[in-house]
Amino acid sequence: MQTCTNLELNNVKITSEFWNRYRELIVKEVLPYQWSVMNDEANIHIADDPQKNGTTKNSHAIANLKIVASKIKGHHSGFPFQDTDVYKWLEAVAYSLRYHPNDDLKQIADKLIDLIAEAQEYDGYLSTYFQIEAPERKFKRLKQSHELYTMGHYIEAAVAYYQVTGNEKALNIARKMADCIDNNFGLEKGKIPGYDGHPEIELALSRLYELTHEKKYLNLAYYFLKQRGQDPKFFDHQIEQDGFDHDLIEGMRNFPLSYYQAAEPIVDQETAEGHAVRVVYLCTGIAYVARLTGDQDLLTVCKRFWNNIVKKRMYVTGNIGSTTTGESFTYDYDLPNDTMYGETCASVGMTFFAKQMLQIEPEGEYGDILEKELFNGSLSGISLDGKHFFYVNPLEADPTASKGNPGKSHILTRRADWFGCACCPSNVARLIASVDQYIYTVHGSTILSHQFISNEANFDNNISIIQSNNFPWDGNISYKIKNPGENKFKFGIRIPSWSQCNYKLQVNKKDVNLPVKSGFVYIFVESSQMQIDLSLDMCIQFIRANNRVKNDLGKVAVQRGPIVYCAEEMDNSAPLWLYRIKEQAQARYHYNDHLLNGIGTIKVDAEVLNEDSKDDLLYTTVSNKPYDWHESKLSLIPYYAWGNRDDGQMSVWLNKEY
Repeated sequence: MQTCTNLELNNVKITSEFWNRYRELIVKEVLPYQWSVMNDEANIHIADDPQKNGTTKNSHAIANLKIVASKIKGHHSGFPFQDTDVYKWLEAVAYSLRYHPNDDLKQIADKLIDLIAEAQEYDGYLSTYFQIEAPERKFKRLKQSHELYTMGHYIEAAVAYYQVTGNEKALNIARKMADCIDNNFGLEKGKIPGYDGHPEIELALSRLYELTHEKKYLNLAYYFLKQRGQDPKFFDHQIEQDGFDHDLIEGMRNFPLSYYQAAEPIVDQETAEGHAVRVVYLCTGIAYVARLTGDQDLLTVCKRFWNNIVKKRMYVTGNIGSTTTGESFTYDYDLPNDTMYGETCASVGMTFFAKQMLQIEPEGEYGDILEKELFNGSLSGISLDGKHFFYVNPLEADPTASKGNPGKSHILTRRADWFGCACCPSNVARLIASVDQYIYTVHGSTILSHQFISNEANFDNNISIIQSNNFPWDGNISYKIKNPGENKFKFGIRIPSWSQCNYKLQVNKKDVNLPVKSGFVYIFVESSQMQIDLSLDMCIQFIRANNRVKNDLGKVAVQRGPIVYCAEEMDNSAPLWLYRIKEQAQARYHYNDHLLNGIGTIKVDAEVLNEDSKDDLLYTTVSNKPYDWHESKLSLIPYYAWGNRDDGQMSVWLNKEY
């Protein structure tokens, strides 16, 4: 018998009915649909984008690459970062081929890589906007250009595609890109002493280093992190030289440096400021490099940003970004529900950040937030048919308000076909396709099970773990561990924060009482077989916000297990704000096989007011017309499933009688 010192996870096969439906949806509907959109073959309505980011009904993302590769003639269409729609799609394809081999899809992806190779310049540069429209401006307006962001997304896709298919051409393109960036950026004479306005390249280079073990890529990622904010005038100097009125993206010039996380060095930044997606991509890169280098200053930054976001700036669904202005964070406890942003990409980015933090240290809170994002914040971004998407994820929505109030026009109450700025559809696709990578984390001789997604996993030394459950609808989790070599290792199971007061654990059918350490219970495995059964508390919980959050005072959110619920007009007569949950309300759970592809529903005791007449006075005394509450019920569905039926109001936070 030996103690395992450096276990590795080799393979995970998802068996979860809940997640396999989504993963098959990715293969059968999402990827073909997105491919047709990017090839301008789908009948979509980009012009419906409330942000007015699109002016035509087409994506042109593939056409841009073909123009650069001299296959067709034309001008660049879309944003400077339009290429990233293609690259994130390719990454999602890579993950899907691992669990659902598809020769036709692989041929499409291989030909796409051939096209990308033809579009890449000899020195490794590839960003179609600049190659077509402004070759003289390469790397000269980094505040807006997204060049490194764009190439970073390709590098991520290439790493994934090579790992699944072994395609050397895909990886060589990524190497050439990274080498091009390395040749152009740094503090050496003749190089650019700057960084991209949109963090992403840092995490991409870290992934490339993990695959290739070429230290220069990690060093380059480290440079970008350390250099950010060192020279607050860097962007201004570039703009002055490039031409003040020569913007690449209208309106971006006037955002403060904090929007780009560049107002000061990252080690000095105390709070999460600016564009939410930029923040969490940056945090993921910081966590990556901190883990790979052991830099304690960077780790301190990670924890500081994590605590600020999770404890003061995150919605109950895991969404982040409080304002449509800059898609940004605002200030602590400012969490409006009907004007918020909560971009899908930001929730996807939080899963990346949480995963990296779990790889640094076994803290259950990281797993809690990862779970919250997977089942709520991120999943809300895609419809049940896989062909409609939310860019913005509000916690309160009203079609009348979205149409009538310009300050709420960004709040869609039906998912859109596509967006002019289409970062979210392919981002949520690559997350769902790779969800098998978010279940376990290995620390030396310890295997952590932090997500309850049914699977069959294989580790080194012929160790295998079968996790069985009907999560998120049922809290009974079963593990069967096979350890034929009778190796010694620890198995840690996350006890979710929503169940830590009440759970039951059995090992080989015997009750055990183990201490919870930082959110995990640990079981020592040394026999050839072991069965572990965990029963989590799936009672319905009424959640209140910290009373510093003025928007939620006197309200509650309803949660069962990891799922946050909401009320929709389809199940409750509008307006929803006339309801309140009773003081001693009873809540009843029911699983409905036939509703929204199968969901758990909740009915809760409530009271409702009759809506005042349009002829009534706008204001009157309470004594003249007191509120007259009537017995009622509120029907609730999971937040991720809202907006899949008829148009109507929705609310997560509900009035509560106290």
